[in-house]
Amino acid sequence: MKILVTGYTGQLGFDVVREGLEKGFEMVGVGSKDLDITNEIAVEQYVKKVKPDAIIHCAAYTAVDKAEDDKETCRNVNVSGTKFLVNAAKEMNAKFMYISTDYVFDGKGEVPFTEEDTPKPVGYYGQTKNEGEKIVQTSLTEYFIVRISWVYGMNGNNFVKTMLRLAETRDELNVVGDQVGSPTYTFDLSRLLIDMIQTKKFGIYHASNEGFCSWAEFAKEIFTLAGKDVRVNSITTAEYPTRAIRPNNSRMSKQKLVDNGFHPLPKWQDSLKHYLNQLLHEVQ
Repeated sequence: MKILVTGYTGQLGFDVVREGLEKGFEMVGVGSKDLDITNEIAVEQYVKKVKPDAIIHCAAYTAVDKAEDDKETCRNVNVSGTKFLVNAAKEMNAKFMYISTDYVFDGKGEVPFTEEDTPKPVGYYGQTKNEGEKIVQTSLTEYFIVRISWVYGMNGNNFVKTMLRLAETRDELNVVGDQVGSPTYTFDLSRLLIDMIQTKKFGIYHASNEGFCSWAEFAKEIFTLAGKDVRVNSITTAEYPTRAIRPNNSRMSKQKLVDNGFHPLPKWQDSLKHYLNQLLHEVQ
């Protein structure tokens, strides 16, 4: 099986390629320097040349705050880029997997969102990712849409690395405590995606590590596991205003994974421990 992975230079794409290679697949990872997904002709020609059996579309414009002002770039990548890849996949009769986000929901309430809940994005980033989902659903009869949240991995920047960096110079931090969701470790997620792409169990899935926490609780666990003596003050979203509105409720139900015979991802605390061990090992 030959799998084309977009967003190879990002956290998730990097791990998906690594996992696919370990499983013995022919993996073709592309970053923005290798392929401009906003160029329709370039996408068509590249996919025709590679002839993939499947495309896992991890590439996205994910700068949530910047997206509110740089709407054109965000739309080009998340909407047009997805459309061009979907069309190319259809032409080649390749399986298509679209990586989406918790930001397609409005973040209201405290009940986990299910795969059947109607998306109601509140920010521009979420709006473009939702439009990407619609393109996939209307253009293809068989597809995977996998919504993820709070991603961290070895490759690239993330919340965990930011907290560890701040811990070098600070002994006290204010972290938002009223936004609740699930961290997603790309090592775990990539295993699931490679397992999933081999099946015909198409549809919309939610995939993140098991359990829920706030950003403040996430930060506390990071410092505890890393042996850092940093006091975390839980603050409200209102006390930490950002350009884009963040969903307060990013809880997602992962029941569909179980119903379709996929293994749920490990508990977020266990995965964080694994990640920190890897990071520490890499530093040494």
